[in-house]
Amino acid sequence: RIHTRTPDTSRRPLATPTTAREMITPSSALYSYSYSASSSSSSASSSSMPTQSRPTMVAFPFAAASALEAGVAKRRASLSDTENLAVGAVGGVVETVIQMPLITYKICAQSGKPMPSTFGGWYRGVVAAAAPCAPITAMQMAVNGAIERAVTGGVRDVSDAERIGVAMAAGGISASLYSPVDLVVIQQQKLGVNSAGAAIAHITSNHGVAALWRGFSACVVREAIYTAGYLGLAPIATTYLKTAHPYFASSDLSASIVGSCIGGTVAAVLTHPVDTAKTCVQSDMTGSTYVNARSALVQVYNKGGIGALYGGGLARTARLCGAFFVINNIREAAIQYKTGL
Repeated sequence: RIHTRTPDTSRRPLATPTTAREMITPSSALYSYSYSASSSSSSASSSSMPTQSRPTMVAFPFAAASALEAGVAKRRASLSDTENLAVGAVGGVVETVIQMPLITYKICAQSGKPMPSTFGGWYRGVVAAAAPCAPITAMQMAVNGAIERAVTGGVRDVSDAERIGVAMAAGGISASLYSPVDLVVIQQQKLGVNSAGAAIAHITSNHGVAALWRGFSACVVREAIYTAGYLGLAPIATTYLKTAHPYFASSDLSASIVGSCIGGTVAAVLTHPVDTAKTCVQSDMTGSTYVNARSALVQVYNKGGIGALYGGGLARTARLCGAFFVINNIREAAIQYKTGL
């Protein structure tokens, strides 16, 4: 007699995985396919009639590895504290040296000083501005990295909200160092001296050491928002552009420029009135005109309206956009290099 075999529809049909993820995760799936094929073969052998052979899937380790290389992205590396310090130091110095004329223009526009008439005048105070920017930006990046690891436990990436919050905290902490640096640069411009040491000596001898932190609270607000801009908003905007628009997906440079401009513009608009008040307070060491940043905001607004609060705003916006671009590209290059190791 001829026996016919009724297909077993209850058994899961064999299927060849079509994606890298299916081939490598979970690993037990590879062996379950092999087991089903073996069982099917065993059942077929018990039949009196020969049956058509079915393909047997075998799990080879190198196949999973190849799938991983082909379709599963590696997790981005995290920079260590030392690496963050180095990246921040280099980025801070480079962007400050490049953009010192914009810094000078902003200070003159905010404090009412005449613009420099010589090339050297535009770069007066560049050492005082650039040298401290190395430890300041390094401090912001290192503190940012440390807080990120505390938030994530080092086992996942931060969310967008966490990234902005962590950056704000890092920026606020960095104001303890940045506030006296800003004051020295402003006083160096105002006094017309060529060394930071001469400006520090003048300040401490006439107003005391504590005067170096005049305008500190305004600097905390400014740096918190500024750091959230370049370590939070700018990278988020750049990533969004790459994933949402085909043009930016194929042009990393364009995405970085636009993302940096978005972050820099938002940060400048939010912080410039505070920065104006801080500059007024730090240029008036005696407090005869501006007692503190809060009163300076009111006085500047009453005198010239909203336009006065944004004096030098265009130069500062351009400076922030450039700073975000330079620093983030140096940081991204370091992360990509470490990820590829």
